[in-house]
Amino acid sequence: MSAAATRPTSERRASGRDRLVLAIFVLALLGVLEAGFLTYVHYYGLKILPCVGAHHGVSSCEQVQSSVYSRLAGIPVALLGLIGYLAILGSLRLRGELGRATGFCIALVGCGFSLYLTYREVFTLKEICEWCVGSATLMTLLAILTAVRFLRGEPA
Repeated sequence: MSAAATRPTSERRASGRDRLVLAIFVLALLGVLEAGFLTYVHYYGLKILPCVGAHHGVSSCEQVQSSVYSRLAGIPVALLGLIGYLAILGSLRLRGELGRATGFCIALVGCGFSLYLTYREVFTLKEICEWCVGSATLMTLLAILTAVRFLRGEPA
C-alpha cells in the first residue's frame, strides 16, 4: 500500500492545498521578477529587451513597450502587472474566503487585461513581445490556480 493511501484524507487534502498555494506563490514570484524587470527597463529607458522578433534592427518588444497600449491612464502596464503580482502574493497571507476571493479576483482581472493586450499586440500592432506573452501565460495560470483554490475552500 502506498504512503499516500495510508494517510488520513484530511492530511492528503491539506497537502494538496499546500502544493496549490506553493504553485501560486512560485508563479506570482516569477511574475514579480518579469514585471519588475520590465518596469525597470521602462523607467530607465533601457533598450535591452532581447526578443526573437526583431524587424529592421528594432525589437518587437521595444515596439510593443513603446506603443500607446503600453500605458493605462499614464501608468506603464508593466508597473500595473508588478502591482498585480505583488497583490496576488499578498492575498496568500490572508486567511479564509477573503484571501482566496481576493487572489482569484486579482488574477481574473489580470488575465482579462492580458488577453486584451495580447489582442492589441496581434491585431493592432502586429508585433509579438515574448515578455508580454510570458506574463500573459503566468497570469492565465494564476487565474486557473486561484480559481481552484477559491472553489476548493479551506476547512473551518
